[in-house]
Amino acid sequence: MLFLRLWPLRYQTESAPKMPERYEYPPTEFDPKPRQPANRRSFYFPLLLALSAFVAIADHVSKKFISHRLPIGRSHTVIPGILNITHVLNTGAAFSFLADTASPDLVRRGLIFFSVAAVFVVGLMLMRSCRCLNLTCIALALILGGAVGNLYDRIVYHYVIDFIGFHLGPYHWPDFNFADSAIVIGACLLMIEIIRPQPETA
Repeated sequence: MLFLRLWPLRYQTESAPKMPERYEYPPTEFDPKPRQPANRRSFYFPLLLALSAFVAIADHVSKKFISHRLPIGRSHTVIPGILNITHVLNTGAAFSFLADTASPDLVRRGLIFFSVAAVFVVGLMLMRSCRCLNLTCIALALILGGAVGNLYDRIVYHYVIDFIGFHLGPYHWPDFNFADSAIVIGACLLMIEIIRPQPETA
């Protein structure tokens, strides 16, 4: 009799499918709730931070190299008519935007405030949403590193060193630096991620 009472419970226990401890589904930039194993997140997040740190350090080293090897205002031709290495002090935003304003101190403080806010927001997005190496997370890491690189210059030197100059015939693109390049590349990756078709979910 005891066996007959326990047999249905044993049958239900053995035949019931085991549910996974955690559901996994691909994260998107619009969904902050996808869950993956903690060990996977703890691996990718430091890797993305390392990419941001590499961008910021490479930007700082390149600016130091230019400031020690090339006098201010001088230019060195790399590809005639296309690429020059220059030494320009930019008191404005990226690509010398607002560099000739009548209130440089006000512009610098506004840019510092904006850069701090951008670093905080992008860093928070990177921490909360990036649990894998997709285009969105790599783009955010590049933008974070570039923002930190230029923010350091504005706080310490009150200007940003630009040293890459592109020419196309009589047209000259405003000088920029490694941090600006990382920010632009990150923004382009975000645009690609937004406009490309997303896979349909069942």
